[in-house]
Amino acid sequence: MAEDTMQGTAPVLSVRNLTTSFRIGDSWKSVVRDMSFDVAPRETVAIVGESGSGKSVTSLSIMQLLQKNFSRIEGSIKLNGRELLTLEPEQMRQVRGNEVAMIFQEPMTSLNPIFPIGKQISEAILCHQNVSKAEAKAEVLRLLDKVRIPNAKGRFDEFPHQFSGGMRQRVMIAMALAAKPKLLIADEPTTALDVTIQGQILDLIKMLQDEEGMSVLFITHDMGVVAEIADRTLVMLRGEMVESGTTDDIFNRGKHPYTRALLSAVPKLGSMKGHDCPLRFPVIDIKTGDTITEEEEVTDTVGSSRPILEVKNLTTRFDIRAGILGRKAGAVHAVENVSFDLRPGETLSLVGESGCGKSTTGRSITRLVQPTSGSIALDGYNVMGLDNGDLRRMRRTIQMVFQDPFASLDPRMSVGAAVMEPYLEHNLGTKQQAREKAADLLDRVGLSADMMRRYPHEFSGGQRQRVAIARTLMLDPKVIVADEAVSALDVSIKAQVCNLLLDLQQSFNLAYLFISHDMAVVERVSHRVAVMYLGEIVEIGPRQAVFENPQHPYTKKLMAAVPVPDPARRHIARNISSDEIKSPVRPLGFEPPKREYREISAGHLVQVSE
Repeated sequence: MAEDTMQGTAPVLSVRNLTTSFRIGDSWKSVVRDMSFDVAPRETVAIVGESGSGKSVTSLSIMQLLQKNFSRIEGSIKLNGRELLTLEPEQMRQVRGNEVAMIFQEPMTSLNPIFPIGKQISEAILCHQNVSKAEAKAEVLRLLDKVRIPNAKGRFDEFPHQFSGGMRQRVMIAMALAAKPKLLIADEPTTALDVTIQGQILDLIKMLQDEEGMSVLFITHDMGVVAEIADRTLVMLRGEMVESGTTDDIFNRGKHPYTRALLSAVPKLGSMKGHDCPLRFPVIDIKTGDTITEEEEVTDTVGSSRPILEVKNLTTRFDIRAGILGRKAGAVHAVENVSFDLRPGETLSLVGESGCGKSTTGRSITRLVQPTSGSIALDGYNVMGLDNGDLRRMRRTIQMVFQDPFASLDPRMSVGAAVMEPYLEHNLGTKQQAREKAADLLDRVGLSADMMRRYPHEFSGGQRQRVAIARTLMLDPKVIVADEAVSALDVSIKAQVCNLLLDLQQSFNLAYLFISHDMAVVERVSHRVAVMYLGEIVEIGPRQAVFENPQHPYTKKLMAAVPVPDPARRHIARNISSDEIKSPVRPLGFEPPKREYREISAGHLVQVSE
């Protein structure tokens, strides 16, 4: 049942009994059922739920962007009192972009890579307004200034690939605002972004809403984001709305077990005060509301043993070549003079924004990319001096879990074959032994042996990540590099996978290099934390010291940008700087200055600013 949003005010959007079905073979399967809600003028309504809950299909139904032959939309969708479901395609085209606009999750797939961004935004203006090309260009420059893109005039003719992820999302917002729509639909617009960029985009949407008087329908699975931006919240589960109300009510008096499960799975920055060891996430059964896993400390297995991994002065640079002859013109200083060690049973987290060098550090240590200089000692191996045969043997000791398990699993290979493959490739035993070990490991990661015949597409994202983790364990590694291993997962799945990693660490005494930009997750799972900026470690120390007493300005900036799941903060703008992360490209012959570090407390080192 939809609530009255603002008494006496006609809603901008009114959805009644929306049911959307897709054709599967000869039958229709409903994926959204009986949805009813309103969005009032200047109001922000959030639709929350995990992948597959139907929230994106709801937004695509409103915009009528679903394929006609394979979808069926029933019910009523009224925009400013006008029924959209009865409009002809040409009439609906005039509504899209003009009265209602949409921002999608991944701007790079929404922007045309072969046209400059200025031309793409101009097209949106020329399509809906009777203006000249010169007037359209002037309006585009005004919009680019409005969404805080520096040097708008200079960037008008640049292409999408020349912008960072956050700046591309700003371009999408500028395009959405081109025709001054009354309703903006934002479908997971910050999910793929770093925490500071996410904060900037949320602040920007709030500011533009105030200035333009827009209504916003915001779709997300991040409850921290919901608390920061939404006046009212609708909770979706398996195609149905299970709860709705003011955001304050949902957060503080949520009744449905799924709402409580979503909220309990949100890691809160600062929740680790008083805890010395990593903390398991609470997990709640979505159907019953019963607690499956309590929030509890993990027994610390880090002893005083010597480090299993020692990295000293690691530097990785990528040459930039230019001109007809392809002469070296400069270099990307991806990793610059990085040093740390890692003990058995310990988790060291590398945190920072995209482009700071965290993933390149992980790939350099495993020799998936070739480091330029420095030393890496891994369980007796001098990693930098290994030939191909020794490198192969070394990789039994260190394994990597990647961000996207679908991309790292062969879609033509069954899950059982994928998990068994490393064991058989390294000639560690017979096929029967490999099958038995794979079945045991799948059981350990919360799957079952009878799933071995299935293929990756038959699993959810969280299950695929469990398969990837099982595969890394087949070689009995001592170190696992988890490269954004939980970043793409829904909150409750993220909690389960983090708990799994903590349990496996205890069982096998694994050392983790945990690469992430999610500060709240890092706080829960880490023993020590290293903050990276422009290829350098600017702060490193015990988790408690870094989070409770951050010293470097960049560390403070990262923490200030984390969304706080508290609706009382909704109207507070954090005024995060909109500067892009500086470029790590350096001219030929550039030598970085020698860095000095100051010790704040035992093991807590901070780079001294220039």
